[in-house]
Amino acid sequence: MSFSAIKTVCLTALPLLLISSCASSRYAMNQDRPPKQDIKVSHIPDATPKPEQPSKYGNPESYVVFGKRYHVMKKADGYRQQGIASWYGTKFHGHRTSSGESYNMYAMTAAHKTLPLPSYVRVTNLYNQRSIVVRVNDRGPFHDDRIIDLSYVAAKKLGMTGNGTAKVQVTYIDPRKKPASQRVSAFKNRPYNSTHLKHEQAKSPAKQFFLQIGAYSEQKNAEQMRQRVADLLENGEINTGYNVESKLYRVRIGPLASAQEADQLASKLSQSGISNSKVIID
Repeated sequence: MSFSAIKTVCLTALPLLLISSCASSRYAMNQDRPPKQDIKVSHIPDATPKPEQPSKYGNPESYVVFGKRYHVMKKADGYRQQGIASWYGTKFHGHRTSSGESYNMYAMTAAHKTLPLPSYVRVTNLYNQRSIVVRVNDRGPFHDDRIIDLSYVAAKKLGMTGNGTAKVQVTYIDPRKKPASQRVSAFKNRPYNSTHLKHEQAKSPAKQFFLQIGAYSEQKNAEQMRQRVADLLENGEINTGYNVESKLYRVRIGPLASAQEADQLASKLSQSGISNSKVIID
């Protein structure tokens, strides 16, 4: 399930700077959902990279959502990033994306905060090494801990609709260049089924989720925050550790069962005045 819960689907010919004001009514809707019918994704091909004209309305120099400014890349050559992916489905199906196109949860598309629209990227699920190519035609996810929002079928091809999120690597594809030979997991070419997915996950080292509350240059400040969080939570392991590379004392809750649990804790802490926490996967 998508936990970004924020899409720029109400974009019209107005500038993207107006996104936050036109979006508020849609985000009062209930939780996003997958389609009612089961979708067989083994026959759905990846997006095919091809040169395209930039979107007329999707590429301002910058735009603001919920008080935060995002700067759109003019070029994406060499872009590669690891982080958490989520997905979006029926709540947004058929509504306008930031590029002006209609969102189709059955198409191999995605949303990104700053890549030029449209763009093509390869997304690799680092849990099971499944890999897909999607066309980025929307903005989002507007959540600090997410780097890309995938359409429902794209997420299912990656084997991540069950958990709702996955740690991925996103790599830009230049459609003007012939693709170099790439190693693609044999898993990608198998028909999707849960037995294959469980087998691949069993071979991969276990990943753990943590909610990082903050990082401090002085240990006493980290300990004060740890105690403050401990007073607010009835349970949960709260750790204070020193990171040699950053030379900071980090306060974390975990390990946690999922990114969803981390999101719930972050929301609870935010209500008590502790904000800016983020999900970490180790």
